[in-house]
Amino acid sequence: VQLQASGGGLVQVGGSLRLSCAASGRTVSTYLMAWFRQAPGKEREFVAAITWSGGNTYYAGSVKGRFTLARDNAKNTAYLQMNSLKPVDTAVYYCAADRSLAGWRTTVDEYRYWGQGTLVTVSS
Repeated sequence: VQLQASGGGLVQVGGSLRLSCAASGRTVSTYLMAWFRQAPGKEREFVAAITWSGGNTYYAGSVKGRFTLARDNAKNTAYLQMNSLKPVDTAVYYCAADRSLAGWRTTVDEYRYWGQGTLVTVSS
C-alpha cells in the first residue's frame, strides 16, 4: 500500500485545514487508516483512525470534537478535517494504514504503511 498525504499549510488560531491521504497499490477495503502527528522534539502521537469498510472512527482526546475523519471509497482517500486549530496542533502529520483487526490501533508500531508527512503550522 502506498499512501500520499497532502493538505498541510499555515493557518491562524481557530482556523481550519483539511488533510488528505490517498491510498494506492492494493485495495484498502479491509484496512484501518489513521493519522498521527509529530511536533518538534516530541514523539509521534496518535490523532485519529477510521475503519475503511464501516467508516467507524476513533479520536485522541486532544482532538475529539474538533477533528473529523472520513473516507471516500470511490477515491480511496481519507480526509482529516481539522477545525478550531490551536498552536499545540502544530506538527508534521502522517497517515498510516494496516489491516483492520479487532480493536483500535493507536501506536506507531502497529502500522506497516506510512505516507510522507505534511506540515501543519498554527500561528497565534
